[in-house]
Amino acid sequence: MTTWRPHPHIRVVALGLHWRGGRLLAAEVRDDAGRIKGVRPLGGEIEFGESWRAALVREFNEELGIDVSIVGEPLVLENIFVHEGSTGHEMMFIAEVAFPDGAFTGQDRIDFREDNGEQIVARWFDLADLDVDGGPELYPAGLRDLLLGGKDAT
Repeated sequence: MTTWRPHPHIRVVALGLHWRGGRLLAAEVRDDAGRIKGVRPLGGEIEFGESWRAALVREFNEELGIDVSIVGEPLVLENIFVHEGSTGHEMMFIAEVAFPDGAFTGQDRIDFREDNGEQIVARWFDLADLDVDGGPELYPAGLRDLLLGGKDAT
């Protein structure tokens, strides 16, 4: 298992919100013991000279092998967090994305590998099951409330 720690600098990332039947696609986030502690929408770091839109399309292509369409304008959030005792700091562009017709139809989960070789599992989650006792957290913190307050997540 790969031990991940936050980068020691501010990262700028783009994340995509993809919905299926009111459920959000998110990747499992595990602690050092391999337990699921939370989930996070798919995406990744914006490269120097790259727009957030281009980064979001690139990340989905690299991770899932599909070309997504960006729907609407992004939410912009600052995310300061602690993972396994290390502090991380991110500026995030978070936008809804549409998959090509038929992409992952009938699949309950999507397995893929990160650049570092880490195996990732993504599934569709009901927001009602996140950020509650006994359930995984939705990262970044506060995203669930923004989605429930500002959108009809269907």
